Amino acid sequence: MSRVGKAPIKIAAGVKVKVGPSAVDVEGPRGKLTQPFHPSIAVAHEGDQILVTNPNGSSKFHRSLHGLTRTLIANAITGVSGGFSRALEINGVGYKAQSDGKKLVMALGYSHPITYEAPAGITIEVKDPTNVVVTGADRKLVGEVAAKIRSFRPPEPYKGKGIKYKEEVIRRKAGKTSAS
Repeated sequence: MSRVGKAPIKIAAGVKVKVGPSAVDVEGPRGKLTQPFHPSIAVAHEGDQILVTNPNGSSKFHRSLHGLTRTLIANAITGVSGGFSRALEINGVGYKAQSDGKKLVMALGYSHPITYEAPAGITIEVKDPTNVVVTGADRKLVGEVAAKIRSFRPPEPYKGKGIKYKEEVIRRKAGKTSAS
């Protein structure tokens, strides 16, 4: 049985949870999320917590679904109450970002600026021209948007130029050495 799946999920103050036959609807101050789950997993709402159980816990497939379902529901509750964020850092001479309404406009060394429009539920904040913060209630969507922005110019190993996550460490390579 999953150790992660056995732990009950505490419901934060101000969050409403509705458990359906195949999905959990979570509504809070930061928005509304729906998290579907596999029909072989049982989800129950008891008081101020949610319990995820695995009635047929013998197969590896069902054991893995047990912990996954519990984590996805916990992330939905955390997202609508506190939200998730991912910080990006832009390194390089002339590399910068600026906000244009819901769009992010970046100069990344190409011959043209790159414009990225944030999907619904995601806010992109430019703290200064080299720091961008992606925030939202859906953890998966925040990660996808941050990865998409990073993919426009991933960091290179020689000078470290490009877009990287704030906590990411770039392994640097030595450049060419002369023959003398």
